[in-house]
Amino acid sequence: MRGSTAHGRWSPYGDFEVLYTSLERQGELAEIGYRLSLEPVWPSRLQHDLHRIGVEMERALRFTDLESLAPLGVDITRYRTFDYDTTQAIAAAAYFLEFDSLIVPSARFDCANLVIFTERATGLVLKNSQPVDWDRWRGQRPRT
Repeated sequence: MRGSTAHGRWSPYGDFEVLYTSLERQGELAEIGYRLSLEPVWPSRLQHDLHRIGVEMERALRFTDLESLAPLGVDITRYRTFDYDTTQAIAAAAYFLEFDSLIVPSARFDCANLVIFTERATGLVLKNSQPVDWDRWRGQRPRT
């Protein structure tokens, strides 16, 4: 339930705290699974829980698809890479303009992610949690 100030697609390092979430379960698993797949060997003793949360957002800046980001300078052919400069600038502008969140396309799954500026979130509550079976997920995911 805590956000992060680490360098990320929608979070300039240290400027403000964000909580990355997905609007779909498979989207969240794809995001985390991608990061884990970058390891030289898949972590065998790794345990994660997937959390369903509730949150009230009043001013979300919504980008419906990748094409909606292009006019703001996002190179959509590089969206899946670690080229974060433009998306971080968009997040910083949204934060400055007092939005409380961003709804953005996932880079890893065909769904939307909700990026929450945690200091502006209200009603943030944990609804439930369930363990992730990474072996099962890895066996079922489509290969790209």
